[in-house]
Amino acid sequence: MKVAAAQISCALGDVDANMRKIREFAHRATKSGAALVIFPEMSDTGYSMRVIKKHACTWEQGTVNDLQRVARENSIAVVAGISEREGDSIFNAQVLINANGELVANYRKMHLVTAAPLDERICFSPGNKFVSARIDNFNIGLSICYDLRFPEMARTLVVKHGANVIVNSSAWPVVRAEHLRILALARAVENQSYFIIANRVGTDDGVTLCGGSLILDPSGEILAAGSPDQEEVIEAEISEQVIVDVRNRVPAFEHRRADLY
Repeated sequence: MKVAAAQISCALGDVDANMRKIREFAHRATKSGAALVIFPEMSDTGYSMRVIKKHACTWEQGTVNDLQRVARENSIAVVAGISEREGDSIFNAQVLINANGELVANYRKMHLVTAAPLDERICFSPGNKFVSARIDNFNIGLSICYDLRFPEMARTLVVKHGANVIVNSSAWPVVRAEHLRILALARAVENQSYFIIANRVGTDDGVTLCGGSLILDPSGEILAAGSPDQEEVIEAEISEQVIVDVRNRVPAFEHRRADLY
C-alpha cells in the first residue's frame, strides 16, 4: 500500500483556507497512487491556543464532514489532526476516515505539552484512550506530536492493540527539530512497525515548525523525508511482509519479560 504524509503550513484561524489546502494535498496524494494520507496537528485552525479556543467546534459543526467529503471524493483514507469541542472542554484531536468517507476512529491527545514556549494546558483537556483502526491489511495506531516522547504509548498500541503502523500528526517546533527525527527512529525500531509523521511548516504565533516529516520502515530505514521548511507530499510503499520479516529476524516481542513488566 502506498502512503503519504502531507507537510503543510496553515492559515491561523482561516478554517476554509485550511480545508482548501487539505483538499488540494489529498488530491495530490491520490494522483500519486496513495491509499492513505496523513495531515499534521491542528490542520483546521493552525496551532495557536488563542485561535483554537475561538474556532474549535463539535464534530457536527466542525471540519469532520468536510474531511469525509475529501476522503470520499478522492477515494483515499485520511488522517488529520483537528480541534474538537465537547461541552466546556476542547481536545487536540485526530480522525481516521476511510476511503468511503466513513469516520472509523477518533483520538484525543493524551500528553499535553508544557515545554516553553508552548503550554497546551491553557486550552486542552487530555484524552485517555488508545485508538487504532484497520485500513486495508494494516492496523493504524493514532498519536499526536508530543505523544512521540512517551515510548509506553507506542508500545501499548503495538502490544495491546495490534498496531503495525503508527501515525503521528504533529506541529513540532524548530527548536527541538533533531528530537523529532531521533524519537521517531527509536519508536519505529523498538516496535518493529512503520512510523509515519506528518509535521507542519510555517510559523504560528511566533513558533516556527520544523517540517522533516518522515516515513520509516520497521527496521528504522528512512523511506521518505520532508524538507525543513517546504510544503510537500512525501510518499512510500509499506508492506505486511516487511513487518513479518523484520520481526522474524529479531523476535524481540517474544523476548519481552511480561513477568517483570
